[in-house]
Amino acid sequence: MSLSSLPEPTISDVYDARRTIAAHVHRTPLRRVPGLCESLDADVWVKHENLQMLGAFKIRGGINLVSRTSEEERARGFVTASTGNHGQSIAFASQQFGAKCTIVVPEGANPVKMASMRSLGAIVVEHGPTFDQAKAFSENLAREEGMRYVHPANEPMLVAGVGTYTLEIHEDLSDIDYIVVPVGAGSGACGASVVTNALSPNTRIVGVQAEAAPSVYLSWKKMQGSTVDAKMETLAEGLATGSAYDYPVGMLRKYLHDFLLVTEEAIQQAIVTLIATTRTLVEHAGATSLAGAESIRDQIKGKRVVLIASGANITVNQLKSVIAD
Repeated sequence: MSLSSLPEPTISDVYDARRTIAAHVHRTPLRRVPGLCESLDADVWVKHENLQMLGAFKIRGGINLVSRTSEEERARGFVTASTGNHGQSIAFASQQFGAKCTIVVPEGANPVKMASMRSLGAIVVEHGPTFDQAKAFSENLAREEGMRYVHPANEPMLVAGVGTYTLEIHEDLSDIDYIVVPVGAGSGACGASVVTNALSPNTRIVGVQAEAAPSVYLSWKKMQGSTVDAKMETLAEGLATGSAYDYPVGMLRKYLHDFLLVTEEAIQQAIVTLIATTRTLVEHAGATSLAGAESIRDQIKGKRVVLIASGANITVNQLKSVIAD
């Protein structure tokens, strides 16, 4: 199927996904955070996907996709590329539905995430210094071995699955002015956009990406035409891709109200601030929502704002480095 013919998930698809994944995931808390309300002079809430199963929102998409595949596809096994959280999601879903799974990661990938994938029964292959090289290797492996390749973003059922956390947000809280979402490949922001456009169209969706890996931001900013590649130098492995993908970028161009870039220093400060104010751990990618909100504090003053803490899989050494800096 060509990318142009991939269907955009609907709100009905997200409700269907919720029924499908309910037995496998947590309904994560949405909490008002007084410390952030004070510092940002706004009504600030955090959606704690960092408290989700496997420590990240991605599990929602993996379960929704794998549960809908055929017995023939499961017998062939699944292969994908990941910097960690997407890989954990597909590994977990494969284990739940009795399928083999291979995850290709960049060399030196997050050891916490790699250990988790292996514990879930996946074969983990390290290949190349960047995610994009790992992705190319996984695509070749799928062709050579006949496995079902799972693209990290060009999968409507991944988007519908991760959209369920935004469904929970709108069920738990009304009159939301802004939802601020980290953007890696873009599935989370796409899911948030589809759901919010259907249930609360006056709510503004703001994407945030690392300034050191801005491919999706630059592609979105073009507003039309092909996507662009860009440098990939961020420490936030959940955002660490040098290439954008047509399918999620198309949805983000349609729905996203604003898109921000944040520095590595701002991301690290946001991790510390979230520890201090929410008493929970958030990895680099998950902290970009707060870093983005900090950068538009004048715009969100007095508004009701939801920040997506998308994951918690930070290593001890990463945490030590953040606190030391």
